Amino acid sequence: MELIVFDLDGTLLNEDSAISDYTSETLKLLAEHEIAYTVATGRTLHGARAILEGHQFLLPQAYKNGVMIWHPEQGQFSSGAMLTADELDHIVHACIQQGVTPFVFTLEEDQENVVYHPALQSAVEERLIHNLGIEDNISARALDELPADAAITHVNAIGSSEAIKAVLNNVTDEPNLVAYSGVAWEGRQWRWLDVHHSDASKGGAIEIMKELLGIERVVCFGDNDNDLSMFEMADESYAPANANDAIKAAATAVIGHHDEEGIARFLRERFRLESG
Repeated sequence: MELIVFDLDGTLLNEDSAISDYTSETLKLLAEHEIAYTVATGRTLHGARAILEGHQFLLPQAYKNGVMIWHPEQGQFSSGAMLTADELDHIVHACIQQGVTPFVFTLEEDQENVVYHPALQSAVEERLIHNLGIEDNISARALDELPADAAITHVNAIGSSEAIKAVLNNVTDEPNLVAYSGVAWEGRQWRWLDVHHSDASKGGAIEIMKELLGIERVVCFGDNDNDLSMFEMADESYAPANANDAIKAAATAVIGHHDEEGIARFLRERFRLESG
């Protein structure tokens, strides 16, 4: 059995962060041909649910770069390496030093995500926390309300390029932390930051799903550094034309641009899919 694994942003999704009609039709063809597929994304389940709904994503899915695996049939997560209190303190201190607000995400007993944060520092942070509540339905609470036994999945931040790069350099000095950063949707003057435990990765999550589902071969698609771990374990790996250079170098091949339905067009050729 073969499993196709999609990254979302910059890969399966177009520039509007949506699944195009052509890609949607391609996913239907995969399902009709009984070709298994799933996602491994840096997003939370809340941030991906509306996008994936109606596209037959029925198998386990990796979220927050492999920190959590969502099991749709059971309606629950299995979780990997969580951040310790000491690791969280280091991240929070690094952020506050640069005038950046750390957004601390937890997995609650009811399988919901909650974000804890100190006082906000900028209008862009206010918009971010507003969007988390409106678009992702994630509750926000004060950082001093964080329970001592909280299951901390990851920490996000947004700020100027200089500030985020300084935080990135600080936290990546810690052996148990891994961080990713990129240009934010809010504008090119802003960068996002995502920090989680180094024992969690997309590749590690896919290995778990591979064993769980009895998968023999993995074919994956991704565009950024957080996809390298799954490229390393996959039998085939493909990077869209918009991917960064490191991903392109690690890929089996470089295919079409994500905003030109490059992944869907490749899949139709690779698996000889034809619409009726």
